[in-house]
Parts: sequence; structure tokens; C-alpha cells
Amino acid sequence: MWKPIVSLLVRLGLAAVWLVSGWAKASDVHQSMEAVDAYRLLPDSMVRAVAIGLPAVELVLGFMLILGLAVRWTAIVSGLLLLVLIAGVASAWARGLQIDCGCFGGGGEDASVTWADYAEEIARDVGFLILAAWLTLWPRSPLALGFGSRAGLRAREDDVHEDGDHMDDVPEGASDEAGTVSQ
Repeated sequence: MWKPIVSLLVRLGLAAVWLVSGWAKASDVHQSMEAVDAYRLLPDSMVRAVAIGLPAVELVLGFMLILGLAVRWTAIVSGLLLLVLIAGVASAWARGLQIDCGCFGGGGEDASVTWADYAEEIARDVGFLILAAWLTLWPRSPLALGFGSRAGLRAREDDVHEDGDHMDDVPEGASDEAGTVSQ
């Protein structure tokens, strides 16, 4: 009964992360290009595409999570994107670059960046990765619009499967994720 509430809080928290980071990057494309270029991982021809495409993907993920649409798949994509971002920061750290990650806007060369900044950024992203993992395992939450992502706040005794899982808000005649048809 508590898992849907935790999933709601996690869903809204991760949505806020993607919406804030996506909006910060999308509102200053030139700065985002500088941030992407500072990693020195991509050819010049791809820097602009990534600087425009990454915030767009982040905004889509944020809106999907805040609306509660395809939460499990959105969490999986979020987790994969976070792994790529963590690898990018770790790569910059390992190569001795001194850059602001540009994770929430800004970014680019920054001589004041130290190992502690990289460690903090990676730890923060690992925390977000844990949120994505939670939603991958328990995607159902209240106030979700997606059919497979919706959960009620109170479980009724007749909505409990034999294995103890709840069939929250599955309309009559429809099947849940396990294929069980409600009556």
C-alpha cells in the first residue's frame, strides 16, 4: 500500500529533474553547445544536434513522468540516459578535463572544477539512477494517466492477486500487466 505513494513521489521528483535540466539547456542552446563541446567526445558535426536533442529528450521524459504515461519504459530510458551522463562526467574526470558538466544549464571549460565537483555530480546522478530503478520496478502510482501506470491509494481486498500484488484501477474486462482479466 505504501509503494504507490513512494512511486508517486519518486515519479514527480524525477520528472522535476528532467524538466528543470531540459528547460535550462533548451533556453540557452549556445551555452549547451559549449557544454557538449567541452567534453571533447563528439565530432564538431554532432555537437549542435546533441545540444538541441538532449534537452528535448529530457523535456519529453519529464512530461511523460509528470503525466504518468508509460512510467516503466520512461524510467528505463531515464536510467539509460543517466548512465550515459554519468559515463560522460567520469570520462571528463579521468581525462583530467576541468569542465562544468552543464547538467542544469551552463557548462563548458571551468578551471575551478576539482575532483570533488566530479564526485558530487556522479553521486547526484547515481541518486537519480536509483529513482529510475525504483520506477522500473514499481511504476504504478496514483494520479497517473497511463493505463499500466495507474494505482489507487487504497487497495480493496478483491483487487489482490493470489501472489499479493494489487490490480489497482483495472477496468472491468481489461487485463492487468500479468494478463489477469478483471470482472
